[in-house]
Amino acid sequence: MSTTTISNGWTLSLSGGARPDGLPRAIPATVPGCVHTDLLAGGLIPDPYLDRNEQQVQWIGETDARYRTTFDFVDEGHERVDLVAEGLDTVATVTLNGAVVGRTKNQHRTYRFDVRSALGADNELVVDFDAPLRAARESEQRLGAKPLVGDALPYNALRKMAANFGWDWGPTLTTAGIWRPMHLHQWSTARLRSVVPNVTVDEQGQGHVALVVALERSAAHEVVVDVELQAPDGTTSSATAATTDDRAELSLTLDEPELWWPRGHGEQPLYRLVVRASSGGIELDTWSHDIGFRTVEVRIEPDAYGTSFEFHVNGQFVWVKGANWIPGDCFPSRMTSRDYEQAVQGAVDGGMNLLRAWGGGIYESDDFYDACNRQGILVWQDFQFACACYSEAPEMWQEVEAEAREHVARLARNPSLALWSGGNENIEGYYNWGFKERMAEGEGWGGRYYHELFPAIIDEIDPGRAYIPSSPWSPNDESHPTLPDHGPVHSWKVWFSVDYLEYRSAIPRFVAEFGFQAPANHSTLIPAIHDEQPAPDSPGMANHQKAIDGNLKLERGWTGHLPTPTGFDDWYFTTQLDQARAIGCAVSHYRSHAPRNAGYVVWQLNDCWPAVSWAVIDSNGRRKPLWYALRKLNAPRVLLLQPREEGVALIASNDSAEPWCDTVEVRRMNLVGETLATEQVTIDVAPRTGVTTILEAALQGVGDATQELLVASCPSASDDGRAWWWFAEDLDVPFPEPSLRTEVRRSHSGFDLTVTAESLVKDLVLNVDRLDPDATVSEQLVTLLPGESYTFSVTSTADLEPTALTSAPVLMSVNHLVHPRPEAVSA
Repeated sequence: MSTTTISNGWTLSLSGGARPDGLPRAIPATVPGCVHTDLLAGGLIPDPYLDRNEQQVQWIGETDARYRTTFDFVDEGHERVDLVAEGLDTVATVTLNGAVVGRTKNQHRTYRFDVRSALGADNELVVDFDAPLRAARESEQRLGAKPLVGDALPYNALRKMAANFGWDWGPTLTTAGIWRPMHLHQWSTARLRSVVPNVTVDEQGQGHVALVVALERSAAHEVVVDVELQAPDGTTSSATAATTDDRAELSLTLDEPELWWPRGHGEQPLYRLVVRASSGGIELDTWSHDIGFRTVEVRIEPDAYGTSFEFHVNGQFVWVKGANWIPGDCFPSRMTSRDYEQAVQGAVDGGMNLLRAWGGGIYESDDFYDACNRQGILVWQDFQFACACYSEAPEMWQEVEAEAREHVARLARNPSLALWSGGNENIEGYYNWGFKERMAEGEGWGGRYYHELFPAIIDEIDPGRAYIPSSPWSPNDESHPTLPDHGPVHSWKVWFSVDYLEYRSAIPRFVAEFGFQAPANHSTLIPAIHDEQPAPDSPGMANHQKAIDGNLKLERGWTGHLPTPTGFDDWYFTTQLDQARAIGCAVSHYRSHAPRNAGYVVWQLNDCWPAVSWAVIDSNGRRKPLWYALRKLNAPRVLLLQPREEGVALIASNDSAEPWCDTVEVRRMNLVGETLATEQVTIDVAPRTGVTTILEAALQGVGDATQELLVASCPSASDDGRAWWWFAEDLDVPFPEPSLRTEVRRSHSGFDLTVTAESLVKDLVLNVDRLDPDATVSEQLVTLLPGESYTFSVTSTADLEPTALTSAPVLMSVNHLVHPRPEAVSA
């Protein structure tokens, strides 16, 4: 057996459509890659991530593309030689030495073609891609048009990344190309078609690996399958089976294996599983991956509040602190293993324990799941269906079934994989967005995929894995998937129409989507915009805001909470601050009601380009203020001050494995730092629970709401151990002008900036990336009472100027917005 990667000597030529005059007949191409990245590398198109350049490259989606290479073939005498394409995007004809060897129409599949009879010593390989937009329209004509969200292009007519066609956070860059590797695979007798380990732990603590090995054969000889499992301590277990069939089943049992846990609940020990196929003493094929021993349940059960939706790992309830994951680049072939590692690390550092791989993207690279396995991040995996109805015609059904079988088998090994979902908002769209009314009686809309095909494939290939038909989903009545008392909901009312305090109007059992926008950090977005005078509505900025009426929604978001910004710098800070406030309001509310609320998955962790979007971390990996707010709220031991019918309540939330016993001091204070009333609250909080205490009347009654606040503190709480309650909105509070003493000192990693507040200062943020794009800061959103100090640690190799580091718009706070600088007003 041998594998030869076909990655050299590729060229790209374009034809048809709106191909501009003057393009070379053929240009060098990179595989993996796509038409956009090859044209960009050749200097033939402007960078579509900059300014309004996206509009200048729309012709690519209407243009046919040909990838061509030549290669030598050394025949090793094997019975089979296969051409393996791990990813072709999307409608393609594959020709080898003038003979058509295959046709494809699914970006989400791996294709394998037997090409032995077509090969020679010198070979020409050509992959012709149909223009993707034309291919989608032609497919729509064949299959029949189906409803989809808004006025989007017909992404639901092709098995292709839906977000490729534009979304409300990403550009329209409809790609074509060889986006994953291609290689020649020479083999004899048999190869490992798939290896699916079903890993369980029984009630006695024994670990079991039930292994199903599927073979593809070229001969009927007996094949021996050997399995070896290596534990973290180096000890091994093994099993062997011989078969003349195309399938072998083996099992391993371990006494008390080390358990894999999600982040914050334990360690992530991984066991190396190696499978070898041989015949007559000759090794034919090998497969190796990490697995982990754990049990995962998603409990959907009736209870006193409605219907639960809870994750339990190894029998332990996990309050989910998660985020939605979208493709990290509009051109996924550019994503490296390091990119995935850093992105997942961002979730880990932010205290998260789950990522939901959203249904409008791709089935991600193994690098993504491997990083989640190592880091203890649970994965909620959508099948790739989003916000639309889908044809159930045989042509589409066959493709959907093939991709589902491939990825259910591929992903089964991952201990991080907790849940499959049939897709994103498709059932909600069918029943609640008018899709059903636009379709004929009995017309297929995708429901059979979600209710029949996908659960049947999971039961067959990966039995025991949790599955739900869609997100959101109401287990008792799927036609009403937004009922907060039943199953996972998507909460978008705040973004679209109401104040963020509305998050407190319900106690959802689980929130799988909710979000609020803000621009990417300054050093990510502004270099991508070359407007003469950047402004929220300047041409380049407007093109990087894809949400309908997005800027108006941002304005509505801060209205009533924060002063109207008086310049672009203040607008930038206000919108980022308001994003943190809105999502912080929601998460504080959800956590205060755990375990009735079983967790959240914010929209969204990451971004695919520099944009104004819902992302927590921008496309260059820079962490917005929201990330810091979530890190505080995701900490193991958190104090919260929240409204209840009886008044303001203190919630001590303990998401740790040990009891939390201590005393919390709650002070009612005025703006000059004087204590008006105090209460000592003794807390005794069991692991993974919370305790709510209604505060005494002396802390509830205020004379002038604009002049007073509450602060709760406890030295054993995580982070700074404090929680705040403001009786009035910032807009109405007479915050003093920022009066700050600062000291900048060199440190081994850059600089330490100590800020001392001579008067109350709220939500200090250090926008250090404005001075050094590579710089990072230890904390954001720091509130200081008069006389208090805080030291920001800045990691930077640049020679930062202390005056710039300690001045607006680098050092900002709510006080700066209440008292804008003259230059901010005129900006």
